[in-house]
This record gives sequence, C-alpha cells and structure tokens, in this order.
Amino acid sequence: MKPSLSLLNSNMPSGSASLIWFRKGLRIHDNPALEYASRASAFMYPLFVIDPHYMEPDPNAFSPGSTRAGISRIRFLLESLEDLDLSLKKLGSRLLVLKGEPSEVLIRCLKEWDVKKLCFEYDTDPYYQALDNKIKNYASLAGIEVFSPVSHTLFNPADIIEKNGGRPPLSYQSFLTLAGEPSWASSPLLVELSSVPPVGDVASFEISQVPTLKELGYVQNGQEELTPFRGGESEALRRLRESLSDKEWVANFEKPKGDPSAYIKPATTVLSPYLKFGCLSSRYFYQCLKDVYKNVKRHTSPPVSLVGQLLWREFFYTVAFGTPNFDKMNGNRICKQIPWNDDDELLAAWREGRTGYPWIDAIMVQLRKWGWMHHLARHCVACFLTRGDLFLHWEKGRDVFERLLIDSDWAINNGNWLWLSCSSFFYQYNRIYSPTSFGKKYDPNGNYIRLFLPILKDMPKEYIYEPWTAPLSVQNKAKCIIGRDYPKPVVSHDSASKECRRKMGEAYALNKKLNGVVSEDDLKSLRRRLDEDGGQEARGRRQRQKLIS
Repeated sequence: MKPSLSLLNSNMPSGSASLIWFRKGLRIHDNPALEYASRASAFMYPLFVIDPHYMEPDPNAFSPGSTRAGISRIRFLLESLEDLDLSLKKLGSRLLVLKGEPSEVLIRCLKEWDVKKLCFEYDTDPYYQALDNKIKNYASLAGIEVFSPVSHTLFNPADIIEKNGGRPPLSYQSFLTLAGEPSWASSPLLVELSSVPPVGDVASFEISQVPTLKELGYVQNGQEELTPFRGGESEALRRLRESLSDKEWVANFEKPKGDPSAYIKPATTVLSPYLKFGCLSSRYFYQCLKDVYKNVKRHTSPPVSLVGQLLWREFFYTVAFGTPNFDKMNGNRICKQIPWNDDDELLAAWREGRTGYPWIDAIMVQLRKWGWMHHLARHCVACFLTRGDLFLHWEKGRDVFERLLIDSDWAINNGNWLWLSCSSFFYQYNRIYSPTSFGKKYDPNGNYIRLFLPILKDMPKEYIYEPWTAPLSVQNKAKCIIGRDYPKPVVSHDSASKECRRKMGEAYALNKKLNGVVSEDDLKSLRRRLDEDGGQEARGRRQRQKLIS
C-alpha cells in the first residue's frame, strides 16, 4: 500500500501546545490521535505514564511480574516503548516517560505545560473508561480540547450497539450483518508522518528514558527463557510484510486449521500481541489484507479467513463493551451460571504444567516461557481446566492467561474463556478436546512435548502422549519414572469428562428452568446434589469392580 505523506505544522498559532498520551496505540502509522496532536501545534508532548497498577513488581504473584502482568508482557511493552521513542526521535521528538497514577500525572502535565489540546486513542477497557472520564472532566473545566478517536478497532463498538437497539449482538453472524464494511475502508490511511512539532519546555518534571526491567525493580537471574517475539512497531510491520509476502498462504488461511504444535515457524501470523498494544494498526492490517484479496483468484471468507479473525476481535470488543460484568460469571446476563469446583491444588497443577498429560503440560510451559501459544492449544487447555476434565471456574483460567499472555486483551481473553467453558456464545459442551489424541494428530512424534518438557525427551513416541502406560522398563530407559520424575495424571480423562458432561447438563437444565436467573443459593443447592450423585456413582463403580474381581 502506498503511504500517504503529510506536513502537519503549517498555520500554527505561536505558543500552542498539544499532548499525545500513549497507552496502547504505540505506533506512528495510522495514529489519528498523533496526527491531530501534531497539527497546528508549536509544541507537542508525547507522554507515556508508567502505571504502578500494571508495572510495579508484585512479590506475591505466582510468576515474576506485577499484580496484573507477567514479566514477558512487561518486557514486550518496554520494547514497544523503546521502538516508539526511536521513531519519534527520527521525527525530531522523543517519548517522555513519567511514573505515577496516570490521572494525577496527566492533570499536573496539562497544568504545568499549558496544554491546549489533549489527544489519546479511545479505549473500551473498563479501567481506561473510568480513567478517561476523570481526565475529560478536568480538561472540560480547564478549557482544554480533547480528541479521542476510535482507532484501536475497525468499528466503534458503541455504533454497533446503537444499531442493534442498545444491546450488543451476541452472535458473530449478527455482528457481521450489523457492522458491514468499515466507513474508512476505501480511504487511504495516513501511514507515515514527515515531521512532528518539537517537545516544549518540560518545566520541573524529571523526565526519564524508557526504563529497563531492572530499573522497574525486577531481578532476573539470566536463566529465564525469553519469548522469541520482540515488541515494537518496527517488528510488527516486519512481521506483517513477511506474512503478506506469501499471498497464497494469506488467501487460503483457515482458522480451524493450522498446526498448534508448530514452534519453529508458528502456523499463524503471531500479530496478536502487536494488535493488543497497537504497535500494528488493525485498520492498516485490514486494508493490506483486502489488497491481497483483490490480487488473487480466490480466498477464504469470514469467519475462517484472516479478515475474519480481525472481525472476531471486533465482535468480542463490541459484546464486552456492551455487557456489564462481562469479566465475571456472577451478574453477567449472557453467562450461564455453573457450579464450578474450587480446588487450588488442581488449579496449580494445571497452571504449572503438572497435570500428568504431556500435551496439556507442554502448552502451559510454552505459555509461561513464551507468553504465547497457538489458538488451538489455548482451546485445549481451557477446555481441560473447565468443562472437559477439571471442572474449575473459567475466571481462574482467565486470570492465568491475563497474566502470562503477551497478547492478553481484556475483551478477547474474557470472550474466549466464556466461549471455551460453554458459559456463553458456544453451548455444545459434549464436544471435548482429548488431552491425548488431539495433539497426536498434528505431532505424532511428540517433538513439541520433547521441547517444552525435556524430562520426556527420550520417551518413545508410542508413549509420549500417555507416558503412564509405558512399562517400567521403558520408563527406566527413558530416564523418566512416572510418579517420580513426571506426575501421574491428576484425573482419568474418560471418567472426568463423563462427570463434566453430567454436571454441565444439570447446570444447563437449571439455567433453562429458572430462565437464566440463578441465585447463589440455587448454585449451592445444585453443587450439593451433584456431589452427592457423583459420590453414589463412584461407590457403585467400586462395588461393580469388586463383584467382577
């Protein structure tokens, strides 16, 4: 796509200053907030605030990182900020980094820098919605112009909800029908700036460079395996060019297909973390894909195509924006109320990759080390935790993903967990991913498992997905005794999945009977009954086994 060029500094009133507040949108290309801040301003202050809420080390968390984010995502963010700073320096500016509660820092900046124009990309996350309202209220009283364009998404979720009579569409197809083609899609996007105004006087502020992990207080021993995905707009555009260069691959991309065990060259674009932080504009990506489609004879369509993947992102953003308590089961009108079990030991075994199912454990190790895994791998471990085997609450799994994924995105993460736990959107709870045979389809030799679980590297391929079935002589030869060097399965998949189906069926029946209005007491009562029935069934099984023997 041919870039549009623009000179933005003509006809500026002397002494006028603008402030561009970066949160996501960490890019120069297709950044309407940056473009507007640059226009007709004598000075521009590009600001990023280190928010302790997301960045300060939390020694009590289950993995290195802050209260909200694991260290891989924090590193990815810092790399993205360094890249943004370099890009701004090429344009005659720089990134100003301050630390503190964002609204307090920002209000002080607006006062001391005599800012007339405040620009920041619109954000639908509840945390930023509250923050932005506080800032907008101050700016309004101070007579400061605020420009907050929708550019993180292809559509404004509020517009889609309004078209649907004030409620978000709850199916992908109804979303597509309402959304249509984005209004900007046929117009050229501004993907390059020739210059931006210089930074003005920063007064008494102590501006810092983009900090290192060490400067933020993170102690690293040098033994950590780093994610192979580096943050920043430059890397995002490089990955985009690389993906688009194979036009046939782009044209034939189908979401349900693709190898979840591929790790040397992942079977997707791995552009999700760059879209999450706004290092890559989703609008630019959309236009680039449409350009490829124009020049090929045939291509896949939504929901399975690459454009379809961008539209899934939009669907979840829209439903999340229009659904109170979207990130919870309780009080969430679109979420089935299910009496999930509560078992911290099973949760820790899943989270730490010690369930005894190598396919599941390898995925969870990849998540911890790389901060990323293929979407089908995510489906497998989410199903295993919830409705497939362990029957644990989707909110618990969501919290682990939210912390460890470099592409963790509030709307999409919650939407996917609601979907994969069959709590919303998708209700075929009988369709369960096998923790043994699913991975074997793609990787019969178990190379993915051998990489992420080196304790199993010498296990013969006949046993690598079910090592507990290997004879002791084979385990000895592989230097991996099950129950000592690698755990036995925490549950039997056959009986656990059967039990999960039974519980899901009962929970669905209760939700239907009460028309979705299920109280905490209703759930407690159902949980008691399910536990009693389960206990009787287990006793019956033991009795039958005695009779047979």
